[in-house]
Amino acid sequence: MKHMMPLPPSTPVMPSSVTVLDCGSPPRIDPIPLTTIYAEMGPDVAEDTICRVLEDIARRLNSLQKQRLDCKFAELVRPAQRVGAVARQIGLTEVSIAADHVATAADQSDPVALEATLQRLERGFDVAICQIWEVDHVS
Repeated sequence: MKHMMPLPPSTPVMPSSVTVLDCGSPPRIDPIPLTTIYAEMGPDVAEDTICRVLEDIARRLNSLQKQRLDCKFAELVRPAQRVGAVARQIGLTEVSIAADHVATAADQSDPVALEATLQRLERGFDVAICQIWEVDHVS
């Protein structure tokens, strides 16, 4: 019979340092498409056009989220690609890249990657909405 010795109480090991990951870099915006839009359309029409494009992207993102909830992976690919194309037209580079990654994750039927990339797309779009108005539109 084995002799059972009581174990000393364990003390949790605390890390000696904490590493903070910098995930808060601002989304990239290409000012050239915006500058071109403003130069060709004028400020009032350009602002209306950009607002309509942003609203269109927002509707498409809502649709992507609904399709994700229904696990319709195959049906997510083309709408995600369309979000990327529309975002590129107005210079939302980071949003476009994230949308392309959503399309790839959906095409691969990878629910974890899809969730992560959709969340990245949503966050990037939220930040881009504010940043797009900060870009200098003077040509």
